[in-house]
Amino acid sequence: MTQDLIHDPNGGLPRLLAIMRALRDPETGCPWDIEQDFASIAPYTIEEAYEVADAIQRADWSDLTGELGDLLLQVVFHAQIAQDRNLFDFNDVANEIANKMVARHPHVFGKESRDKTAAQQTRDWEAVKATERAARAEAGTLDGVALGLPALLRAVKLQKRAARVGFDWPNTAQVLDKLNEEIAELAEAAESGDADHTEEEFGDLLFVMANLARHMKIDPEAALRRANAKFTHRFERIEALLAEAGKTPQASDLAEMDALWNRAKAEEKGKTPAK
Repeated sequence: MTQDLIHDPNGGLPRLLAIMRALRDPETGCPWDIEQDFASIAPYTIEEAYEVADAIQRADWSDLTGELGDLLLQVVFHAQIAQDRNLFDFNDVANEIANKMVARHPHVFGKESRDKTAAQQTRDWEAVKATERAARAEAGTLDGVALGLPALLRAVKLQKRAARVGFDWPNTAQVLDKLNEEIAELAEAAESGDADHTEEEFGDLLFVMANLARHMKIDPEAALRRANAKFTHRFERIEALLAEAGKTPQASDLAEMDALWNRAKAEEKGKTPAK
């Protein structure tokens, strides 16, 4: 019966769970899958989440189907590792998030009125989460902000937590002033030649940039992904233009590539025709 399910193209989630159980079988499973643990799989989980975000940014809905499947596999993998250790199983994971969603939406699943603004619902959501953190003995304002988050995302979350208790600049202008201060401190550290201090000041600058993004209601991760995509597109255009001249970047120099960069930038803005 299990083999029939594994080979059923319409088997859905039960099929995926059966496949993972088979892969982790200590006698007949895949040696690589059997050797994995939570820590070894975690980097793949993070990578798959970013690939989901990438497919969404590219509006590639066909690719998104596969990327969401890859991310789901990570959840199934972690749940199977837990089941093998008698910690919990996939149903426990599903029930945990289902219970959380019901508890956090009393205006949908309970008796509270749905006649609320989005801002009020956000405040209520934060109040429920604060209660949950208290139940986990997370008394500190910053408790529970996961250490494993990407540093830029964690910076924003830490700042949001601090802002809830009033530790925040009241306006964007003051953040910009702090940004200029940090730039000056970074330049001073770099000039001193102290590598450790320079790294520290660079971190401070990034932290303030994350805060600036929060004040401007910008997702810094999305903004940086957009900048990465722009850089990739323009540099690929440089390579294409060099190839038309029978050259490679290695055979070029900074002045020539910088001029081609400006040409690629102008083409994007429709100022010059592509040649």
